[in-house]
Amino acid sequence: MILTFYKYQGTGNDFIIIDNRQLLFDKNNTKRIKMLCDRRFGIGADGLILLDNHETLDFKMVYFNSDGNESSMCGNGGRCIVAFANLLGIVESKASFMAIDGRHEAIIEDGLVRLQMQDVSIIEKYEKHVFLNTGSPHHVELVDDLDQLNVKKIGSEIRYGKPYYEKGSNVNFVSKKSNDNFSVRTYERGVEDETLSCGTGVTAVALAMHAIGKTASNFVTLQTPGGELSVTFKENNEGYNDIWLIGPANMVFKGEMTW
Repeated sequence: MILTFYKYQGTGNDFIIIDNRQLLFDKNNTKRIKMLCDRRFGIGADGLILLDNHETLDFKMVYFNSDGNESSMCGNGGRCIVAFANLLGIVESKASFMAIDGRHEAIIEDGLVRLQMQDVSIIEKYEKHVFLNTGSPHHVELVDDLDQLNVKKIGSEIRYGKPYYEKGSNVNFVSKKSNDNFSVRTYERGVEDETLSCGTGVTAVALAMHAIGKTASNFVTLQTPGGELSVTFKENNEGYNDIWLIGPANMVFKGEMTW
């Protein structure tokens, strides 16, 4: 069987995306998904995304990490699948879709995709880091020399160490550039390496920096190795709501694979 696939990227965070409304893709074939994401033996990507039908919303997003396992929410992947749905004619400038962490709204505007993230009510503050869940779990840590940091080595040690262990956490290293501008490098679990960008990661960084007083702004710019993203939010008595992840999402190429 021949399946058409599309390759998308959002600030360097890249994905294989497949229109699975006909349910032709075997979601249980972990080894095959892992191979497709392999950069030497497959197409190459940080993850694979299926666009499925949904009974009441525009579509459903099913996301797999490059290790082949279905994963928690991916922010850049969510923005890319919205751009893909627009390409297919499923949505125009607005979208409503279901992901593993619940319903999301999105807006395509001025060449950017704005994705509404889930509300965040729990932010755990520690001496050297902050932990929170923005659809995926994130460890956020300020560092002095971000450019020279061995993100894969140190990120892996934190990801598998206490208190995360096998379940793990994504790990974000942060450097402040100005009052509302931060540089971020992220180690992603499931990829088990540094990625050029992480949408739920920069969302976590923006909220964490606000929560610990490193910024007073509710519009934060995040510089990643793959490009620039923005996060806007509102603070309330229970935490943060009306959280939006904003950035580009572009198709790289289209191809066919045997399945």
